[in-house]
Amino acid sequence: MVLVESVTRAGQSMVVCGRQSREDDPSPSGSAAPSTPHSPARPSRPQGSGHVQAEPESPRLAKFHVPEIVFGPGSLAEAAHAAARLGARRPMLVTDEGLLAAGWPDQLLHHLADGGMDATVWSGVTPNPKDHEIAAGHEAYRAAQCDVLVAVGGGSVIDAAKGIALLAGNGGVITDFEGVDRMVAPIPPMVMVPATSGTGADVSQFCIVTDTLRNTKITILGRALVPDVSVVDPHLLTTMPDWLNAATGLDALTHGIEAYVSRAHNPLTDHHALQAISLVGGHLERTMDHPLEQESRTHMAQAALEAGLAFTNAILGAAHAMSHQVGGLLDLPHGVINGILLPHVVRFNAAPDPARFVPIAQALGFPGEVGRSCSQALAEDAAEWAACEVRRLADELGVPKGLSEIGVTAEDLPTLSTMTMADACLSTNPRDADRADIEALFRQAL
Repeated sequence: MVLVESVTRAGQSMVVCGRQSREDDPSPSGSAAPSTPHSPARPSRPQGSGHVQAEPESPRLAKFHVPEIVFGPGSLAEAAHAAARLGARRPMLVTDEGLLAAGWPDQLLHHLADGGMDATVWSGVTPNPKDHEIAAGHEAYRAAQCDVLVAVGGGSVIDAAKGIALLAGNGGVITDFEGVDRMVAPIPPMVMVPATSGTGADVSQFCIVTDTLRNTKITILGRALVPDVSVVDPHLLTTMPDWLNAATGLDALTHGIEAYVSRAHNPLTDHHALQAISLVGGHLERTMDHPLEQESRTHMAQAALEAGLAFTNAILGAAHAMSHQVGGLLDLPHGVINGILLPHVVRFNAAPDPARFVPIAQALGFPGEVGRSCSQALAEDAAEWAACEVRRLADELGVPKGLSEIGVTAEDLPTLSTMTMADACLSTNPRDADRADIEALFRQAL
């Protein structure tokens, strides 16, 4: 990660290729969102296949962290080969009870055994992994004298595996490492197999853990947390429950949007961010209606991967900084909270600079005609359309309209706002935000 005192925007990237519209409307009702002065009538959902080309710009330093990636249906066995290449003899397989019931960890255990490895299974992690769960996993890792971490699961499982690896190399307690680059010693090798399509944890330098003393999620950030290998097998996505599919898909969309407008974005992250936005817009709803269709699942697996590559290098923004606090308070699905907050954050960030949101709107299917430059009024319309489209998608997926519906009260807002100000993700939000701004955003989303 590159830390700088000031950031210059890396030009205005544009979606320059046409996209074919699908003949069918994948929404359950088949109806379009109503038109408003700021929300042009919505055409049939375009297929997600955006292509990004950045305008010429002055070069600036950019680093792009990425693990080795194996992608494709049926690739689960490659995780065992990767573990062997990393020197595993007694790997710890981190997963959860839901994945055990689905059978994917058992398949991987057979592959590990075939490779001569004696794996220890640890499944003591719950959604939004807790600090004490990380400690318990570390104790199990030490007791079994494990040497490599292999994780099969969603973001919670993968973050738990990262936390265990961090403690295995550095000792202490997980909350000691909150912030940026706090670990000082090497950590064991890590192989990640995502079983959801949204968190991007399998390629990121983030580890998100719930601090149970403060009832908040802490962000641990560092290059050492980028896994060695990510094995993305879209087959694993077919066993996700609908609510998890919706939540992780919205998380991927939020990753793409926040990475694209981040202060730390660059042309490399821009490409992956817009591609992820387009793929989510084109395929998430269809995976809800046709959960066993392999094509849409593969597209969503790619969306999650590309969104992860974007945000781990560009970091994120206010939506994630705020969502972490709500998730820590109420222990709710991260992507659902993002779906509530994101439209409000888009409007807040677009107010001084709507032009940056034009490519985002285009990637989502904005029907307006936009050339390489556009008027302020058209940029404002596109940004508002993007915010409305995020909310429309959230409605189609059954996301509550406000934070009050998931248990947040007005009395919670001062504490949530104060804690948001300390979240590392807020530092790369494209618009400066003070505590009053954050509380106002929470209030709008209530």
